[in-house]
Amino acid sequence: MNQRPLIGLNCDFRATNQGTPAYCYLAAGYFDSIANAGGIPVLVPPTSDPAQLEQLLDRLDGFVLVGGGDLDPRNDGYMLHSSVRPMEARREEFDRRLAQEIANRQMSLMAIGVGLQLINVIKGGNLFYHLPIDMPSAIPHKDPHDPNHRHSLVVESNSILGRVYGEGEIRVNSRHHMAIDRLADCFRVTARCQDGVIEGIESNSDDWLVVGCQFHPESAAASALDIRIFEEFMEGILAKSGQLQLAAA
Repeated sequence: MNQRPLIGLNCDFRATNQGTPAYCYLAAGYFDSIANAGGIPVLVPPTSDPAQLEQLLDRLDGFVLVGGGDLDPRNDGYMLHSSVRPMEARREEFDRRLAQEIANRQMSLMAIGVGLQLINVIKGGNLFYHLPIDMPSAIPHKDPHDPNHRHSLVVESNSILGRVYGEGEIRVNSRHHMAIDRLADCFRVTARCQDGVIEGIESNSDDWLVVGCQFHPESAAASALDIRIFEEFMEGILAKSGQLQLAAA
């Protein structure tokens, strides 16, 4: 019997506050989607020990960088805009070390929401920090009153997302106000909103499996097609390990 891939997931983090202890948490859609696609989710807390992180990554077959709060622009030399709501510093510090290690290893990666933004920054790209100001012509990508807000996408056919969605207009769950500005050289765009905002990326290299979604295929508002992205990611990992060919034999 083939082994199910072990897939790491970073967690959100909330610091201690007025007697409430600090804790990690994660929306169930992430680990449920991995499990339903054939993987085994492994939650990775924001450890401060680099050696522990390296030892853990040695045992994993892939990683999903999850969504969450905003990256702090000051960590990349920019001013903090009033619209930015930075994630807890402990999480961001860990996530940056984690993403750098994933990139160094060219570890199979699915990056969602701020996870997509982070891997782009780690590899040399940059961000729009508030679309209503940086791209005034952009359509709404976030509705504070509707977490299930959706908009349409244009998908490149020659891509993982193209295999998932096929031809024609699709609609996805969107809840972001930041987005990729300059794309890192190692990636290519595989999906955009009609206003030009980058919504999907993949690696330019056959040696590094990366599928990035600015939208949220794990959300409660996701469609059956959205969930297929996790299945494609799992199939890509199995293909790299040779298990997919063995299963088909």
